[in-house]
Amino acid sequence: MPIDLPRPIWFVVAGSASPARSKLDRVLTAPSTWFGDTSLGGETLGSTAKISPFAPASLPEVPEIAGVRFATAQAGIRYKGRTDLLLAVLDPGTVAAGVTTRSKTCSAPVLWCRQQLAHGRARALVVNSGNANAFTGRKGHEAVAITAEAAAKAVGCSPEEVYIASTGVIGEPMDASRFAHLLTDLAAAARPERWEDAARAIMTTDTFPKLAVRRVPMGSGEVTLAGFCKGAGMIAPDMATMLCFMFTDAPIAQPVLQRLVASSADRTFNCITIDGDTSTSDTVLLFATGQAAGRGVPEVRDAADPVLAPFAEALHSLMHELALFVVKDGEGLSKFVTVEVLGAEDDRAARRIAFSIANSPILKTAIAGEDPNWGRVVMAVGKSGEAADRDRLAIWFGPHLVAREGERAPDYSEPVVAQYMKNGEITIRVDVGVGAGRATVWTCDLTHDYVSINADYRS
Repeated sequence: MPIDLPRPIWFVVAGSASPARSKLDRVLTAPSTWFGDTSLGGETLGSTAKISPFAPASLPEVPEIAGVRFATAQAGIRYKGRTDLLLAVLDPGTVAAGVTTRSKTCSAPVLWCRQQLAHGRARALVVNSGNANAFTGRKGHEAVAITAEAAAKAVGCSPEEVYIASTGVIGEPMDASRFAHLLTDLAAAARPERWEDAARAIMTTDTFPKLAVRRVPMGSGEVTLAGFCKGAGMIAPDMATMLCFMFTDAPIAQPVLQRLVASSADRTFNCITIDGDTSTSDTVLLFATGQAAGRGVPEVRDAADPVLAPFAEALHSLMHELALFVVKDGEGLSKFVTVEVLGAEDDRAARRIAFSIANSPILKTAIAGEDPNWGRVVMAVGKSGEAADRDRLAIWFGPHLVAREGERAPDYSEPVVAQYMKNGEITIRVDVGVGAGRATVWTCDLTHDYVSINADYRS
């Protein structure tokens, strides 16, 4: 049944929720609550979902951002009675920046967004859940065109100023006529305070909406930056997470905004993995309305402008928070895992080693079983293809040194490290002993629930 939430005064910082709550203490059983209006989480495609043990105790109270309004609807794209359509209406003068998946089988909406990012003008965003509109051929592109034209008519702009994203089942034809006619009424009904509704509308196997917000000083004024994302499975991003949308009233030129988003995505969303599978639909977009200029905030046209520094820091912080929310809602997870690699030839090599560790199914299942099987870390380092000195290799599980100089550490205690593995948050640190490169990647364990969720995904 839906869970009533207290309304916070401000926002919850990622990681503040206690992971100690049992995965079994809140199970959603009503089929209609997948996108329920008052529950923290919802039901996955095809099965009931246990809310992540890392779900925040409450959702952020996001302030209105001038020039941004939201509306949602139950369009019946895949299931009846579930909110699955989002329209964001953006004031004239809004610019967009973003990055998309590098998948060679990317979706029609991804290709459309790439085209529009070349000019960066934006007046609307349309997102649907339940159907990814990927691997759908000419019909997929036709569905995008129909959606863009309908949204443009509803908002009063050109189709090229409409950005589109889809998430859900791959390979199912998209019938845009099921929802395009709703966009006119949605545009009229759009309101600036409907952040939670917007975040819920894009969920699929997520168990909680993912929202974050920052207030940022710029010059003599202040701007607001807020965003939401979705993602719980098929996460090994090659640019972003599955879907992430951010909004600000900061007056920042589009080329500067694009540079900021690309840089922050590489250090946040590009450093997470749940199952090693990169989605066909990965998209992260940031829309800047520029409305804060009317309050005296100076416009930024140069990436070297010192006025930009607090915003750049806040953007990285916001994207890092949202990225960790994705990992902490990994399908079926019971552990949140940080993988730190140092001593690699360079940072690129360190990242490849870290992902080799984070994506190892045999290691992830050991973590789920609370087994300190550090030999599987040795295996993952070796298979990465990057340089590592076996006789200088050192491995820590949390504060505990488990291996060094090519063998088990002399003070290693299996019972002590096994006790550490019972924690909800685990850190694995590895020094490969060949250089100064370092990287951090975030992941989760691999449980029976992950198999059940994905076995039943289309059922």
